Amino acid sequence: MPRMLDVSDAVRAEIGDEEADRLLAGDNAPGSYDCTSCRTPGDSAQERTSTVLFVGDETAVLAFAHATCLPSQVVQVTEEQLRGAVRSINADTGAHGGVPAQGVPPQAAPQQVPAHAAAPEQAVLGVTSGLVLIAGELHPALVVEPTAPIVRPGTTGPGDEFLQLLVEQGYQPAPSLDAVPPVLHGWSVLLAMGQLHAVLQPGTDGGRPVAWWQAHQPLQVTEGWRAAANKHQQVLLYAAPVGSIGRQPREDLLRDALDKAAVRGRLVAATLPLAGT
Repeated sequence: MPRMLDVSDAVRAEIGDEEADRLLAGDNAPGSYDCTSCRTPGDSAQERTSTVLFVGDETAVLAFAHATCLPSQVVQVTEEQLRGAVRSINADTGAHGGVPAQGVPPQAAPQQVPAHAAAPEQAVLGVTSGLVLIAGELHPALVVEPTAPIVRPGTTGPGDEFLQLLVEQGYQPAPSLDAVPPVLHGWSVLLAMGQLHAVLQPGTDGGRPVAWWQAHQPLQVTEGWRAAANKHQQVLLYAAPVGSIGRQPREDLLRDALDKAAVRGRLVAATLPLAGT
């Protein structure tokens, strides 16, 4: 039976015309599936379904998603991430439960930064996820705070230019959390297989987006956070210099820390599309 599948040109180029045609004809496509983004059931015979190809260093995995959750696309991930995601799917534990909204597992500490740290060791971006209430509606948010001052590449400080570097990329100063920040096109948040993979920034010369921040392994998020992200199709990103926010055990304390950082002029923000490529 033919399937209501979307196969993008990028996916077709990777898997070949013959395999793409077999998928569209229903030969190799599953009828029912768990959406790789929201992890709820889907049916490619009844609703538009996207083919999402995850490509690692040595292997690739073809997954399926509601077209309303993700467009058909090729997603570059590390081999470790790909194998972890496959294990997660096979164990059926990818998105059930999750960690507290602002509790990022220590083993998932990010490793990419936009500039060099003033200290000899490279700074690490700490990423916290949580829900932010704006005008009576909950929005999914990520809060980014480095572990050390950030200076421009090629310099050694002193000083911390983390916020200025982000402003030059299009982020806006956030004097309060009373309104949703402007959308920053070209940047995006990659939420796939029910987990948070990366924050992407525009590639050089209009090339494929590259990771500004990437988790060592995909991060689980709460069902509430994921539902809000799929509803809005965008994520709010707030960034503050080291020492501004800290690791807060509850969302109300996280919000209080964000409000205080905003008042002190130590917060920038942007709204990033979800899984944009």
